[in-house]
Amino acid sequence: MPAHAELSELLDPRTTVLLTVECQEGVVGVDSALPQLAEGVRAGGVLANVARLVAAAHEGGVQVVHAIAERRPDGRGASRNARLFRAAERLPVQQLSGTRAVRVAAPIEVADEDLVVRRLHGLSPLQGTDVDPLLRNLGCRTLIVTGVSANVAVPNAVFDAVNRGYTAVVPADAIAGVPSDYTPVMIRHTLALVATVATTDEVLACLTRPRGIRRA
Repeated sequence: MPAHAELSELLDPRTTVLLTVECQEGVVGVDSALPQLAEGVRAGGVLANVARLVAAAHEGGVQVVHAIAERRPDGRGASRNARLFRAAERLPVQQLSGTRAVRVAAPIEVADEDLVVRRLHGLSPLQGTDVDPLLRNLGCRTLIVTGVSANVAVPNAVFDAVNRGYTAVVPADAIAGVPSDYTPVMIRHTLALVATVATTDEVLACLTRPRGIRRA
């Protein structure tokens, strides 16, 4: 874990953005298409930790971006070049545009100043989406990555962020995957090699301390 001073320096609110990955009702909500993942996220306090981080970001003037995965009802433009995509087409709950399934899940609150970026294809919240140019326009240097899943989308987000020159911070107890014991292994042996790994409380301690001028 990083020293507080090191983490605090990284988390300057003027150059930090908090990203929530697929924290949507159809993925982590009570009517999830992936009940094992949703149960783990809620029982383990991961969703609550994401909500705490989002609330602190709102209070501390840190920009929040919500990355949502969805598909058109006709499936047009959706990826089909991997087993994951084909399996998703058969799930009882579909992440269809405009439905409850693609709303940001409670208890996470979406503020007026938050940005919600929706993608119809691929595995990454950054690659081929509006997230990267938005981060650059916001002056982002550090990206806090939260959400699901530690199996696919979260590591994609971290790698893509690092490849694009951002510093990634991962609150280890604010991401989840399946099975539950896979996440700490992924963090220890993969994400820790490229990202600054911390806890939600450590990140909160940096986000909630008195700061200077907030981003307008």
